[in-house]
Amino acid sequence: MDRREFLKRAGCAGLALAAMQQPLRAQSSDALPKRVLGRTKEKVSILGLGTAPVGEGPPNVEEGIRIFSEAIDRGVTYIDTARIYGNAEEILGHIIPKRRDKLFVVSKVSTDNGTRAQQSLNISLRQLKTDYLDLVHIHSIGSKNIDRVLAQYGVLEYLLKAKERGTIRFIGMSGHNRPSNFVRMLQTDQIDVLMCVMNYADRNIYDFESKVLPEAKKRNVGCAAMKVYAGIKGGFRNHRSGYVGCATEPAYLPHALAYALDLEQVSVAVVGPYTVEQSIQNVEFARKYIPLSQSQRALLMEYGKKLAPTLGPRYGSVT
Repeated sequence: MDRREFLKRAGCAGLALAAMQQPLRAQSSDALPKRVLGRTKEKVSILGLGTAPVGEGPPNVEEGIRIFSEAIDRGVTYIDTARIYGNAEEILGHIIPKRRDKLFVVSKVSTDNGTRAQQSLNISLRQLKTDYLDLVHIHSIGSKNIDRVLAQYGVLEYLLKAKERGTIRFIGMSGHNRPSNFVRMLQTDQIDVLMCVMNYADRNIYDFESKVLPEAKKRNVGCAAMKVYAGIKGGFRNHRSGYVGCATEPAYLPHALAYALDLEQVSVAVVGPYTVEQSIQNVEFARKYIPLSQSQRALLMEYGKKLAPTLGPRYGSVT
């Protein structure tokens, strides 16, 4: 269905569409804004550099360096990566050592076991060419057995010890589904930052916004929004297509980013570019960010309600 037909079926008049697509006004300064990341008290850029699309290919190392550097050169300080993101950490290893003191570097461990987490983290440190990480997420918390995560010799116990040693500065969790797992982890009061799916469409599916953000606010946990463009149609299996098949139409991308940044408690929206052009475009959207007007928000929410059934729970079970 093309945009015209979609909006016709959604009952949006032409004047409403025109109002929705009015460009967001530029900030008075060209600097990329920063926000405090919850109780970490660290100031980070409101746009985070996601590295999975490039790391999983096909861009090669040289092209990956260009893509990542374009964002960092333009003021992005929050760098999100993981061992499971192909060669993303290897690419970043060519960039981070020269800029380490200006970057907030985030990686992940994808296990519930402390020993395996230590092995994974050691590899990440070596590939990233740094002796510490600012933040390490327990990744895919929605798919984890939380009892194992919290058990003796589990991943949380290991990360707490790594934090004491200074190998990592803060502990986080990331994931795409089962908001209840996030709430349970927040209630341990050991989580400093969370990253989850938050966008105008998935609020009608997973709804981390109402299920998780209030608990995060109560504990002043820093929040990063991911999949802010509603992700790739079909979910993970189509990840390597970059923006081809992106659930959000190009005209709506700046408004989708604004939706995420408008959420109370959200400090940074993590977006993974696939090309140099996309890397630059994302920074420009962030520079021009201002909160959505009431009419823009209303139209985006209506668009999201119509879009959500075509997406479904593609990242896993909701409960």
